[in-house]
Amino acid sequence: MADKHTSGDGRNGFNGSLLEPNVYTVNGCSKEETEEQNLWPRPLAGKWILTLFVGTCLLYCARMAMPICIVSMASYFHWSKVDSALVLGGFFWGYCFTQILGGHASDKVGGERVLLISAASWSLITAGTPLLAHLGSYTLALMTVARFLMGLMQGVFFPSLASLCSQRVLEGERSFLMSTMQSGTHLGTLLAGGMGSLMLDWYGWESVFYATGFLAGLWAFFVWQSFLKGEVAPKRVGLRNDSQWSLSTTLWLRLLKMPPVWAMVFAHMCMSSTSYTLLSWLPTYFKESFPHEKGWVYNVIPWLAAIPSALGGGYVADFLINQGYGVLPVRKMMQFFGMGVSSVFIMLLSGATTFPSAVTLVSAAIGLSTLSSGGVAVNVQDLTPSCAGALYGFMNMLGAFMGLVLVSLSGYLIEVTLSWANVFSLITLVNAIGLGVFLIFGDAQRVDVKDYSQITVI
Repeated sequence: MADKHTSGDGRNGFNGSLLEPNVYTVNGCSKEETEEQNLWPRPLAGKWILTLFVGTCLLYCARMAMPICIVSMASYFHWSKVDSALVLGGFFWGYCFTQILGGHASDKVGGERVLLISAASWSLITAGTPLLAHLGSYTLALMTVARFLMGLMQGVFFPSLASLCSQRVLEGERSFLMSTMQSGTHLGTLLAGGMGSLMLDWYGWESVFYATGFLAGLWAFFVWQSFLKGEVAPKRVGLRNDSQWSLSTTLWLRLLKMPPVWAMVFAHMCMSSTSYTLLSWLPTYFKESFPHEKGWVYNVIPWLAAIPSALGGGYVADFLINQGYGVLPVRKMMQFFGMGVSSVFIMLLSGATTFPSAVTLVSAAIGLSTLSSGGVAVNVQDLTPSCAGALYGFMNMLGAFMGLVLVSLSGYLIEVTLSWANVFSLITLVNAIGLGVFLIFGDAQRVDVKDYSQITVI
């Protein structure tokens, strides 16, 4: 085991983000750093984490409404697989545009307010989707636009979370926070799959959009009333006039010349695109491969398995770091399981012939993929804590664009080859390439300071 105060990746065992050269003790960060970071007090942090968990859950409920309903809608509106891919892919076009903007705004004014505006917007879009679908004869175009707007509004959510994690949370607790948020995404997918499938059978596809939109609107109202109306949430201060940390062209050019930054970005692109492809097409895969099986089974069990896996992975990553293991080895180990081992089960899915084996393989693949919440997902706060939101937005934008390409390409492959094995092979290949790049070039030492040697450790 590495020495507790000198980790193997050169981070020297300090906690928190460095905003300027200060003197640090081995027990934590200086008073000046804590004041500038505005770390959440413990009681407020607990309330915010629970609230963000619910918000992330509802975000994925709304996001998954279309993939859950796409088969019924395609039958009702007479869409082909290519048409369905166009509608599903519309989300990622919008998702690309607001990533950097949302992260930058969160770095400057605090992610809490950005999250509120985002949630209020996509809740209205979700609830209004059935109304748009029945407006006229241009249903395909209207649904594509609705998904584009949904992506536009949801695009700021995760960059804001990354910014909040960097601003409000110490280094040794970040993996668990991000894994908690990731478990929220899986709970949202589970609820959308389980309740959505039942509502789809009982009340029709329109009810899924109405219900998720209404619940998301309630969440946004709760956040406003409980946290932001009374200015309970701390504001981001102390960085706006610091030229060293401004989101300047010089800083971006310097960061984008560094191999560890691009290794993180590329791995995140690959991981996100394969995840989006599975989210978009797994309901259709099960529906067509096992038409007589209950939809709630394959829409619930994989995401039910992913929740404890995500929480456990984040806890293990933070535990190892707090025990003195190097941050870099921990990040790479978690990513190896999240992208490498999970891909083995995806590849085995090509040969699955029974419904139980298919559900088991998908559950194992998705459960293992959550371990990346202790790897690339939090690596941006290791490398660039001063602009974590904006950089996370940049790599999430590229991940969404690659997701658009992969989702559309998968629809084309299914339409032309009539084989799901080609899609699973493509996902495995993309994961393998992304993992290899991160294992070779990835790092966890801070790179957003001009002179790292200025930092003195006592």
